[in-house]
Amino acid sequence: MSAPRVLVCGSVFGQPAGGVRRHNAELLPRAAALLEARGGALAVLEGRTPIAFPLPPSIERIPSDVPASPVLVRAAFESRALRRASGFDLVHTGHLPAPRGLRVPFTLTLHDLRHVEARRIFAASALAGALRRARGVFTVSECVRAELLERFRLDPARVRVVSNAADHFEPLPRAAQAGARLLCLGHLEPRKNQELVLRALALDPELPGVDFAGASKGRERERLGALAGELGLATRARFLGPFEERELPALYAHAALAVFPARIEGFSIGVLEALRAGCGVALSRIPAHLEVAGALVRSFAPDDARACAEAIRAALRDPPPDAAVPRRYSWEASARSLVEGWEAFLARS
Repeated sequence: MSAPRVLVCGSVFGQPAGGVRRHNAELLPRAAALLEARGGALAVLEGRTPIAFPLPPSIERIPSDVPASPVLVRAAFESRALRRASGFDLVHTGHLPAPRGLRVPFTLTLHDLRHVEARRIFAASALAGALRRARGVFTVSECVRAELLERFRLDPARVRVVSNAADHFEPLPRAAQAGARLLCLGHLEPRKNQELVLRALALDPELPGVDFAGASKGRERERLGALAGELGLATRARFLGPFEERELPALYAHAALAVFPARIEGFSIGVLEALRAGCGVALSRIPAHLEVAGALVRSFAPDDARACAEAIRAALRDPPPDAAVPRRYSWEASARSLVEGWEAFLARS
C-alpha cells in the first residue's frame, strides 16, 4: 500500500516567526520527501496571506481565499476550500476550529492547551468537537498528550507525540561580554509571562537588563512597556520587536542568559535552541519545560518574581548546561513519526 496524499491547512502559515511556524517549516519538507519516497504526496492549502517560510517544489501549493482572521470567518472559508480540493486521502490541520464536512478523514496537531487553561468556553467546545471528529491527534510533547488523555478521556491509540527539535539551529561561539543582557525570546503575549521578568528585575537591581525579542500580540508591547516604566526599568528593559531568522544565533551568542517565564507552553523550541547554543537558561517550572530540560537548568514558579530573580542569579553564576538535551530531538525523527502516524490513523476504521 502506497503512502497517502495529504493536504495540510496552511491558512495561518503567514504568521510571525515562532514555535508553530518553526514546527511546520521544519516538518513539512521532510514529511513531503518521506511521503514521495513511499508513493504519496503532500500539498498545502495556502490562504490569502502568503506562507512565510520556503517550501520545496515537491509540495503543491493550492491557492485559496481563506483569510487568517477573524477565526470564525477563517473556519468557514477553510472548510469550504478543503471540500473543493480533490484527490487527497487525508487533511491535516494544526489550528482550531477544525474543518467540517470533509469527504476524507482529518488529523489534528495540538501545540498546547492554552484555550482550555484560559477557560475560553467556545475554544474548549471547539476543541472537544474536533477531538471527537478527528481520525487521530498529534501533540508536541508527552505532557500535552497526558493532559489531553486525562481531560478528554481519549483512546491512547488515537494520540501520538511528534516532538519539536532544535537541529535547524547552528549556534555561534559564545560571545557574552561584560554588561551582557538577559534574553527573553518569544511573542509578547500574556501566556508567555514576560511581566514576571520585569518584576524580578525590579526586586534585584543588580541583575542585568533584559532584551525582549519577538512580535507583540495585541497591545502587550504597550502594556509591558508601561509596566517597565512604573517599575523604574525604562533603561533596563528593551523591546527589540520581531527579528529575522538569521539574527537568532547572534541573539543567543551575546546573551548573558536566556529566560523563559511562560505560564503555558506545549514544548519550547527556544529552550532547546539556548541549550544548543551553550547559553545559560532559567525557566518557569511548568511541565513542558521540565520535560525538555529536566533538572539541568534553574527553574522557578511562574507566579513567583523573587524565585525568578534568584534562579536568574544562580544560572548566571553556574556554567552553562550540557548541550546533550537537544540531541535527544531531531526534526528528521519527528517527520518520520508524523508520516507513520498519518499512515497508522488512516489504517484505523
